[in-house]
This record gives sequence, structure tokens and C-alpha cells, in this order.
Amino acid sequence: MTRTSREIRKIPAGIWVLGFVSMLMDISSEMIHSLLPLFMVSTLGATAFVVGVVEGLAESTALIVKVFSGALSDYLGKRKGLAVFGYALGALSKPLFAIAPTMGVVLTARFLDRVGKGVRGAPRDALVADIAPAEVRGAAFGLRQSLDTVGAFLGPLLAVGLMLLWANDFRAAFWIAVIPGLLAVALLLFGVHEPERHIGEKRSNPIRRENLKRLSGAYWWVVGVGAVFTLARFSEAFLVLRAQQGGIPVALVPLVMVAMNLVYAGAAYPFGKLSDRVNHKTLLAWGLVVLVFADLVLASNDHWTTVVAGVALWGVHMGMTQGLLATMVADTAPTDLRGTAYGVFNLISGVAMLIASVVAGLLWDQFGASFTFYAGALFCVLALLGLIKRA
Repeated sequence: MTRTSREIRKIPAGIWVLGFVSMLMDISSEMIHSLLPLFMVSTLGATAFVVGVVEGLAESTALIVKVFSGALSDYLGKRKGLAVFGYALGALSKPLFAIAPTMGVVLTARFLDRVGKGVRGAPRDALVADIAPAEVRGAAFGLRQSLDTVGAFLGPLLAVGLMLLWANDFRAAFWIAVIPGLLAVALLLFGVHEPERHIGEKRSNPIRRENLKRLSGAYWWVVGVGAVFTLARFSEAFLVLRAQQGGIPVALVPLVMVAMNLVYAGAAYPFGKLSDRVNHKTLLAWGLVVLVFADLVLASNDHWTTVVAGVALWGVHMGMTQGLLATMVADTAPTDLRGTAYGVFNLISGVAMLIASVVAGLLWDQFGASFTFYAGALFCVLALLGLIKRA
């Protein structure tokens, strides 16, 4: 038996189930998200700035809500119930996209969908940390992220097939997306058993000053790094718009996200496993280097081969850094404050996501796509210099 297979066997069944839950919900979400920028621009007449505002508000909402759900899961000592509620809210928001006649309804649907993501995110990550043994924690986060990302490329792939089958009928594809979302809720509800709370463990308000003081300087450094990474990497909706500029048929544009998420899925587990053995700061630095190259490639031109190469590099960056940052939060936070720790981490990242997406939309409308990606590369370089100096 190889070392890798032994490590995989050490990962508890609950981690696998959580991974498949994430996969199903991502199939549902990405069927919509891979088409939504095109739907907003071509059907509802939105500008790139409006797309940036909608995406920035939506994604930042998800990250901000995590601070409250994470703290609540610590206080209750229970993670699963909140995760089930969050996944259910996400699933039930999907029909709104199919019936949306205006941008206001789209914004409402995105808001509810991302509130659901925010409610489930921190408790789910804390549940992964609770279930996984410490020696395979990085691999466990990498595995869950990898399965999540399998859904993130299957979703756009299904969207492409449905758009071709139904002659670019956005709304029909949005209705089909409801099904895997509901399956994810059912699997989580019946397939995951939460570890018991330790006997005698007292409940306390996790966001009281004395509890927050228990979050170390190392943890706050990870929070700062996560915010910088989010500022350097704006919403993926702009990858979809870049692909459209190259003349790719509307029905095939989601294949760009398939390519990114296929690479992301393939990279997440190997880099998660690698993070258990190498210096975390070094791996983060290399992740920024890859993002710099992704931005430069995407800025160079809009030919479909160039766009695919750029989004593939983007996927490598995601695989290198997302599971790693989650592992670093778990490693630097007290066990009983993990939900709060993930919540605060995502609160700061949410503010950064809103700023990054709005600025990207403004730059896109005023100066064009290339300028937007060059600006992203410049910020990556500045972040990299700061990371090297800190190391």
C-alpha cells in the first residue's frame, strides 16, 4: 500500500460525505453562476460595473455572514444544524434566478444564495477540522475542496449541454440547477454524524473580548494574508466576460469555468497534502506568483486559447492557496473557537472581495479588460513583496 493510499484511508468517512455535499451544491451553484454574467449582460442589459457590484455584494455577503454562523456554532457546540440550514437556503434560492425579470430580483436571489453559503461555510469548515485527525488535516481540507471543485466544473459542463440542447434558454438551465441543490441538503442531513461535545465543556459567548483575545497573533496574520489574496483575486465573473470578448459562442462560454475548475479540482488535494509537509508561507508565495502569471496571460489578449491558459493558471493558484488558508486557520485557532475563527477570517475577506469586485468593474468599464487584469497582477506583486518581507 502506497503512502498516499494510507493517508487517504486515514481520512474519516464524514469528510468524504461533506465533500460530496459540497460537490452537489457546487454543481447547482455553478450551473447558474457560469451563465449569470452573460444573462445579466445580454438578457437584462447590465454593464460590467453592475456585474461587479452584484458579484461583489453577493460574495462579500457570504463571507461576512460566516462570522455570525461560525460564532453561533461555537456557542452551541453544534455545527451540522447550521450547515443544513445554509445548504437548504442556497437550494431554495435557485428558482428565483429562473423567474427573474429584473436585476433587482437577480440581486435578491444572489443575496439569499450567498447568505446560505455564509451560514453553512464556517460551521462546515469547523466540522471538517473537528472530524479530521490533526496529522491529515491538510489532506482532509484538500480532499473536501477537491470534491467541491469537481462540482464546480461539472456544473458549467451541464450548463453548456443544456444551453446547446435548449437553444440558449438561460431560464430552463436555471430550473434544472435546483435538483442537485436539494440532493446536497438530503445527503448532509442523513449522511453526516457530528462528533459529540466534550462532557463538562461550558458554553460561553465566543465573541466576548476575553475569548477573542485567545486568537493569537499568528491567527491574525493569516486573516491579513487571506484579505490580501482576496483583493488580488476579484470575482470569477470577469473570467466569463473575458471569454465572451473572444467571440466564443454564448452556450460554450461556461467551458472556460470548466477548465479552471478541472485544474482547481486536480490541484487542491495534492497541494493540500503538500501543505502538511512544507512551509506554509513559501507555498502561499508561490500561489501569488502563479496568480501574477494568470493575470498577465489574461491581459495579453482575448483569443480563446489565451483565455483558457489564463484561467487554468487561475485554477492552479486556487488549488495551491484555498485549502492551505483553511488549514492555517485551523492550526492557529483554539479548538473551541474554530467556528468564530473561520467567521472572522471570512468577514475580513468578504470586505476585501466587495472592494476588489467593484474596483474591477469600474476599471473594466473605464479602461477595458486588459487594464483590469494588469492592475490585478500589480497588486499581486505588491502582496508578494509584503509576504516575502514578512517571511
